[in-house]
Amino acid sequence: MPAVVVLGAQWGDEGKGKATDQLGSRVDHVVKFNGGNNAGHTVVIDGEKYALHLLPSGILSPGVTPVIGNGVVIDLEVLFQEIDALEARGVDTSRLLVSASAHIIAPYNRTIDKVTERFLGKRRIGTTGRGIGPTYADKISRVGIRVQDLFDEHILAQKVEGALDQKNHLLVKVYNRRAITVEETVAELLTFAERLRPMVTDTALVLNRALDEGKTVLFEAGQATMLDVDHGTYPFVTSSSATAGGACTGSGVGPTRIDRVVGVIKAYTTRVGEGPFPTELLDDMGEHLRKTGGEYGTTTGRPRRCGWYDAVIARYAGRVNGLTDLVLTKLDVLTGLEKVPVCVAYDVDGVRHDEMPVDQSDFHHAVPVYEELDGWWEDISECRTFEDLPVNAQRYVLALEEMSGTRISGIGVGPGREATIVRHDLLS
Repeated sequence: MPAVVVLGAQWGDEGKGKATDQLGSRVDHVVKFNGGNNAGHTVVIDGEKYALHLLPSGILSPGVTPVIGNGVVIDLEVLFQEIDALEARGVDTSRLLVSASAHIIAPYNRTIDKVTERFLGKRRIGTTGRGIGPTYADKISRVGIRVQDLFDEHILAQKVEGALDQKNHLLVKVYNRRAITVEETVAELLTFAERLRPMVTDTALVLNRALDEGKTVLFEAGQATMLDVDHGTYPFVTSSSATAGGACTGSGVGPTRIDRVVGVIKAYTTRVGEGPFPTELLDDMGEHLRKTGGEYGTTTGRPRRCGWYDAVIARYAGRVNGLTDLVLTKLDVLTGLEKVPVCVAYDVDGVRHDEMPVDQSDFHHAVPVYEELDGWWEDISECRTFEDLPVNAQRYVLALEEMSGTRISGIGVGPGREATIVRHDLLS
C-alpha cells in the first residue's frame, strides 16, 4: 500500500511523528500538503529534540525525499531559517522539493494578519499572526503570489502591485498603518529566489511517478480535523484543508491512489487558540495534564487547553476522513490516575447527542457525558508490546477503540521515537 495519509484527529498537536516513525524506512517521500508555519511538531530522535514548523518530518530521515506541496503557504524567511538550523545540526536537507504552485506568504500578509486579529478584540480567532489566513484569502481571491512568480521579476512586480492596490487602502484607512510599497515587497521576496530555485519542481508529477514505481508516499497533514476550514469548529479553524481530502488537492495526487488514512489522536484532548472545547478542564486536573504532557505549542509556546478524551470527536474524525487506523499517543501521561473519564456523548439542553451536533451553537453549549474507566499506576514508558501494558491500560485502549469506531494500530508510551507499541502494520 504505497500511499498513506497521516493527519490529526483532534485539534492538532497529537504527535503525528509517531505514525510517521511507525512506517520507518519504508517511506520514500513525505509530503506536507496544507498549512504553513502556523503549526509545528516535535520529533525526538536519540534524545535529540527537533521542532519543525514548515518542513515535512521526512527531512529528518536519511533517504527520504521531503516535499512541500502546492497546498502549502510558504514564508520563505522561515523556510531557510529552518533549513539552516537543521544543517547546523548535521541534517542533510538537499533532497527537499518545493511545488512551483505553492503560494508565498508576502510581508503584507503577516502585517494584515496581526492588525486584523487585534482589531477583532474579543471576537478574535486566535491566529498565530504569521500571515497564513490572509495568504489563503489571496489565493482564493486570485491575487496570490506563487513560488514560480519569483523567477520573473516583471510578473512578480505586477502581482504584488495588484495585491497592494486594495491592501494599502485597508492598512491606511481602516487600521491607521503606513502603506507598503511594491518595491520593498519585491526586493524582499527576490532575495530568496536563487537559493530556492534548485528545489522548485512539478511536485505532483514527481509524486505520481513515484507511486507508479511502487514507492511509498506519506502525506502529512498540518493542524487537524477539528481545525479544518470546512469540517472543523468554524470560525475557530485554520485556513486550509487539514482532512484527508486536502491531501489530494494539496499535492496533485488523485483520491483513487490513497490506500490508507491514519488518524493520530491523544489519549486525552488538547486545543490551542479560541473556540469551543466540550471536555476542557479548567481545574487542577487540566493543569496536571498540561504539565505532565508538556502541553505548550511547538510554534507559539502558548499553553494548550487540556481535557479528557472525546469519543464523539474521534467518531466524527473517522467519518469525515475515512480513517482506516488510529495511532494513540501520550498514553503514559495518564499513568497515576485512579479514574480516567472519557466523553461518550454530549448533553445539549437536556438532549443527548451521540454524534457531533449539526449546529455550531449546540456544540458550543455541549456538556460532556462521561464514562469513567479504571486507571493504572505502573510506569509504561518501557512497554513495547500491547501485552506489556498494565491490564487497566489495555482496557482503556480497547474501550477507546470500540467507542471511536476505528482500530488503534499504534500506541505512544513516551516522547522518544522508540517509545511506540505497534499493534497493526500501517502498510498491511
